[in-house]
Amino acid sequence: MKNTNKLLTLALVFVMLFTFAACGAPKADGIWENAIYLEDTTLGEGAKTVTVKVTANEKTVTFTIKTDKDILGDALVEHKLIEGEESQYGLMVLKVNGMTADYDIDQTYWAFYQNGEYMMSGVDSTAIVGGEEFEIVHSK
Repeated sequence: MKNTNKLLTLALVFVMLFTFAACGAPKADGIWENAIYLEDTTLGEGAKTVTVKVTANEKTVTFTIKTDKDILGDALVEHKLIEGEESQYGLMVLKVNGMTADYDIDQTYWAFYQNGEYMMSGVDSTAIVGGEEFEIVHSK
């Protein structure tokens, strides 16, 4: 009886180990499932450095971007961090870091901030000189 219990316990331990191993690393959930970057990242080479924090569902990833571009939107497009559609008001950003916000579907959008203040201009008309801090927030 003791040997049977020991074998059964040992078999259960192996089953649990294989189950956990098959699960792998924890996956991102929600909007982050489609994210390109899940950790803070430095991108590019250039004379100017800007910081861009991307926040969605209480998770933030910070990008340190080195670029020679003069416009924020150009630097973000250069590193494939944003995608969107041209509109009469400029670039309407639909994807940030691979994550989609679509007001027509779920009333979400990407809000842009510079140094903690809501930006009144779009990313495609925001000049950079270096050292600026931007935040892009998935909002509803």
